Amino acid sequence: MASTRLLCLFSARAAGSTKTLAKAGCSRVCSRRSVCSSPSRLQGCMSAWVIDQYGTNGLLRHTEEVTVPTISSASEVMIQVHAASLNPLDISMRGGYGATLLKLRRDPLSVMNTDSEFPLILGRDVSGVVVDCGDEVTHFAPGDEVWAAVPPWKQGSLAEFVTLTEYEVSHKPKLLSHMEAASIPYVANTALSALVNAAGLCRDSSSNKRVLITGGSGGVGTFSIQLLKAWGAHVTVTCSQNAEGLVRGLGADEVVDYTAGNVADQLEIMEKFDVIIDCVGGDTELWAMGLLKPWAGAKYVTLVTPLLHNTDAMGLLDGTFNAVFSLQSKAIQNIISNGVFYRWGFYTPDGPALDEVSRLVDAGKILPVVEAQFPFAHVPQAFQKLEEGHARGKTVVRVADEDDRQAEEMVQNGHTETTESEPKVQETVKQN
Repeated sequence: MASTRLLCLFSARAAGSTKTLAKAGCSRVCSRRSVCSSPSRLQGCMSAWVIDQYGTNGLLRHTEEVTVPTISSASEVMIQVHAASLNPLDISMRGGYGATLLKLRRDPLSVMNTDSEFPLILGRDVSGVVVDCGDEVTHFAPGDEVWAAVPPWKQGSLAEFVTLTEYEVSHKPKLLSHMEAASIPYVANTALSALVNAAGLCRDSSSNKRVLITGGSGGVGTFSIQLLKAWGAHVTVTCSQNAEGLVRGLGADEVVDYTAGNVADQLEIMEKFDVIIDCVGGDTELWAMGLLKPWAGAKYVTLVTPLLHNTDAMGLLDGTFNAVFSLQSKAIQNIISNGVFYRWGFYTPDGPALDEVSRLVDAGKILPVVEAQFPFAHVPQAFQKLEEGHARGKTVVRVADEDDRQAEEMVQNGHTETTESEPKVQETVKQN
């Protein structure tokens, strides 16, 4: 019954359906009360990394004067952040990506005024502890260890506290530390949205399906490999040669090194695919569409869409129209020419989805893939690491000052665990 809650009810995409799923499996009742004794909490301010305008890494600013978020609706929970992680979206948002549409989502009346969204807190992943609940929250209580993916229109997790609705939050896997847990929520919600909502896959329909993941060594790719293998799919991955050990350790059946020659030529000699998940974008779709099985319901799902870029460049109405027109044109062209479905995949915050991911993690089916760790004082360096590209998992930030000595050790050791991550992953996979 627990598995049914997500894996074959994922197609219930409406917000109302998600809320029903969230409430269906819980019996907890939490009273609204504060249990945090943090000095900053009592003073009404908290520590956070913010930006005051869009631009480069140098604009990141640490402050102790950000107002602590409050419970503004009966369905919200306040979380004390223990760990956060960075995603490429954070770099893009720091530069202003999606500013037009996200500002409208934060405040629909913003089209009528010039109110600023600054100071803006980045960070989309959170693992922490519930410290306060709204009156109607039934799934969580103060003291619960939780994880979540913070919607991009809300203030992020690079702060001491964050407030989310209970439908965006899930109980953290028992087997993971907060640092490990923070590496998963955003990529899990993104991958599930692409695989389930866009590609139509689930636990009961994935057996022996041939799936290609382009750019498979990053956060979304490494999570997707593990989930698809848990569902019984055959997974092919493109990545560089030095990431092959990592993705094979996670279960990839075939690996194509894009540095060893034309990647399209290498893939064309393989059997055609049922689904392609494109984490790279660019000109990938120009050569990848021909790798799908024609007239067999095959689907191409790209996670690199022009919607937010277009609304930033052209304005809300023109940008949205242009993006939708582009999607419809490509979808019609591909379905007519070879019977292939062309779709976009979007990150969708979903607490009930993370409930099932948590069970898979505790069952040993999903492993956290952490490439680098940073203390909270070194958030700019964490962004710099992520901007170097060629990710081999996630970059994680320890937010709670519960172990200053361990945080300092991370700095002295050069922050990263890259050299150790691949053997650990492969060893754990073999044990499971």
